Amino acid sequence: MSGQHSAVTIDAEYCTGCRRCAAVCPVDAIEGRQGEAQSINQQKCIMCGQCIQICSGYASSQDDFYDTPRAIKLNERNMPLNLREPLFAAYYRGDFQTVQAVLSGQRFHTIVQCAPAVRVAIAEEFGLPLGRLVPGQLAAVLRRIGFSRVYDTNFAADLTIMEEGAELVKRIKTGSTLPMFTSCCPAWVKFVEDQYPDLIAHLSSCKSPQQMAGTMFKTYGATLDQVAADKVYSVAIMPCTCKKYEAGRPEMKASGYRDVDAVLTTRELAYLIKAAGIDFRTLPEESFDNPLGLYSGAGTIFGVTGGVMEAALRTAYEILAAKPLAEPDIKRVRGETGVRHVTVDVGSMQLNTVVVAGLKNALPLLEQVRAGQADFHFMEVMTCPAGCVSGGGQPKMLLPVDTAHSHRQRTTSTYQHDAELPIRKSHENSAIQKLYREFLGEPLGHTSHQLLHTHYRSETRG
Repeated sequence: MSGQHSAVTIDAEYCTGCRRCAAVCPVDAIEGRQGEAQSINQQKCIMCGQCIQICSGYASSQDDFYDTPRAIKLNERNMPLNLREPLFAAYYRGDFQTVQAVLSGQRFHTIVQCAPAVRVAIAEEFGLPLGRLVPGQLAAVLRRIGFSRVYDTNFAADLTIMEEGAELVKRIKTGSTLPMFTSCCPAWVKFVEDQYPDLIAHLSSCKSPQQMAGTMFKTYGATLDQVAADKVYSVAIMPCTCKKYEAGRPEMKASGYRDVDAVLTTRELAYLIKAAGIDFRTLPEESFDNPLGLYSGAGTIFGVTGGVMEAALRTAYEILAAKPLAEPDIKRVRGETGVRHVTVDVGSMQLNTVVVAGLKNALPLLEQVRAGQADFHFMEVMTCPAGCVSGGGQPKMLLPVDTAHSHRQRTTSTYQHDAELPIRKSHENSAIQKLYREFLGEPLGHTSHQLLHTHYRSETRG
């Protein structure tokens, strides 16, 4: 997989030149005149996929369903050849056919992980209410599709908090580069690398949960399953189109192999389910496999804006204050739009944090950091407006009112899931504790640094 492979594209044949995509692009990568076909400047594009979500130019699925030109288009996009939905102008080239071929063979031990935002969106593809929470059915359907192990990105989100929280505490105590930026959103990371290379040191060195999970599957997980790492095929189900790009970054192979072999969006997962003829609505609830599928409430709220910050604070507070956090809900950092400045009293110090929803809102803050005027310690940035629940690979809404409603419902369900879980803090996840005890040692230790951290750099990756 390469950056070019996962690039978001606009099909000039279907584009009407409405420029709605240009209005939502956070990096002004859409180019063209009103009423004419648009194009994407790939040097600017961060592959967030928001143009895909809003695109309204399409070819109908009713006309010439089996015609040759349509079949060619579907093949170019790596989509099911019998897909019964409109082909929109803005699209990404998928991995559906690749993963389907792997699952139909017997060559690999296939492991799948699911991001937190998928379980509050996948049901929409099958006529269920917007935002329906379906983790049990999600685990069940992935087994029926044919995956050998069904694990969870939420587990790796807890792992990310252990490393990121320890990194933040270390930076504060040692006077290292502050403020620290979150690094779990690949579109945000790419933007910093491309547009603010002088601020790269502010990014957390942590890999994203997707990449941490992929590394664990091919090391610790492979050992548990008694499978050679080169026989593990790792698939990530993500709400985000840029996750395809992230998996293809050349440095993402700390295990000695590609951490994540393929990324499917939520919509592509729906294609797999439909192709397998599975009735999603009638599936029983099942659990994710352990130990790499056990997660806390902190892991699941990674899917909404403010979630990474809240999850990190639940753990960082207890490290810095050396006492339990009585109430895990830190609602002040929650919010779907704009910028939220929140100060948290942590023992004898005040921890100043910033939560940014939507990449364009980060620009003034980046200029403050560049000028040495930032008065905060930690900043979360999510490129998409409501966080991962509004990612470019999520089910597509045709009406703006439905889009806004879907974001609210998915967010509500995410916090509902957090509230219902028996463990709410990442460091209290027993599977995480076991992983450090048996394999990683300690956060920021030699093994965890080698496998779970990376180096970001200024480099154009088309």
